[in-house]
Amino acid sequence: MTYFVTGATGFIGRFLVERLLEREGDIHVLVRESSRPKLDALIERWGAPDRIKPVVGDLEKRRLGVKKAWIDEHAGGIDHFFHLAAIYDMTADDERNRVANVEGTRHAVELANALRAGCLHHVSSVAAAGQYEGLFTEAMFDEGQPLDHPYHRTKFESEKIARTESKVPWRVYRPAIVVGHSQTGEMDKIDGPYYFFKTIKLSSRLPDLVPLLAPRLGDTNVVPVDFVAAALDHIAHQPGLDGRAFHLVSPRPQRAVDVINAFAKVAGAPRLTEALPKAALPLALKTPGVRERVLPSLGIPAEVVDYIDFTARFDARETEAALAGTDISVPPLESYAGTLWEYWDRELATA
Repeated sequence: MTYFVTGATGFIGRFLVERLLEREGDIHVLVRESSRPKLDALIERWGAPDRIKPVVGDLEKRRLGVKKAWIDEHAGGIDHFFHLAAIYDMTADDERNRVANVEGTRHAVELANALRAGCLHHVSSVAAAGQYEGLFTEAMFDEGQPLDHPYHRTKFESEKIARTESKVPWRVYRPAIVVGHSQTGEMDKIDGPYYFFKTIKLSSRLPDLVPLLAPRLGDTNVVPVDFVAAALDHIAHQPGLDGRAFHLVSPRPQRAVDVINAFAKVAGAPRLTEALPKAALPLALKTPGVRERVLPSLGIPAEVVDYIDFTARFDARETEAALAGTDISVPPLESYAGTLWEYWDRELATA
């Protein structure tokens, strides 16, 4: 097998490459010239310098800026083309999201087509479901769902490009909110539930037997990065699955309050009790000074609070069927929450 990977230096990408290295074949990795030191450090970590082949390019350029001579040399020789490069930042504006997610995907599809890749594996997100209400299956895509946030909108648009502009077979993967490695806790930035860790740590000074009243926060869905990488690697190599989407999610919705309380427990902080109506949260956000001073002081972007819950529930039957007979599954958050917390407290709390 021969692979091409965009976003290999990103969080999911580095763990995917580790999985691919357990198989045979060269792995061609797109990299900006300015990011070579970061890739070189990862190559040393991976311990397979002879199999990782850097390809200098740029997400913002046609065919990812890869030279024609390289394309001509490798056309017809790439079995799997993984496109992971994207921006995930709920605070990013429309233009940053458009350039990275939409145009970047268009350029990746152009390159995959030019290479006549065996299969394009596009890593999308459950965010493509936007504010859809109800059960969102893996067969669903354009359901007229509201796409109010730039990240939601551009993940939908980029998935549409992969589906409609690809001239080679394609598969789509929609991870939920990706957290750190369930065994090591490794995480590369403050994201998802990590935005609330500072508040949890502050509240740990309070007696942990005193529950804190909170509004109903709805459901969320978090998965560890090692599950995402393992599932992506396995499904990509299974025959007969082209033209399908796969939800890399917890098969059962997780209440946002339960996720927060899982970390509160390991931090010795008081638990949240949903004793207030859901409307209390948007009302609180309208209180003068909350968005401008209170949330920033806690390191919580207002945009994250606005979208704290998922209006959709994500069916994962296609994924479960593809993973049947393996040991790849989503572990209970309670089994690794302490590992995530310890890594954050040691490596990221003061970042």
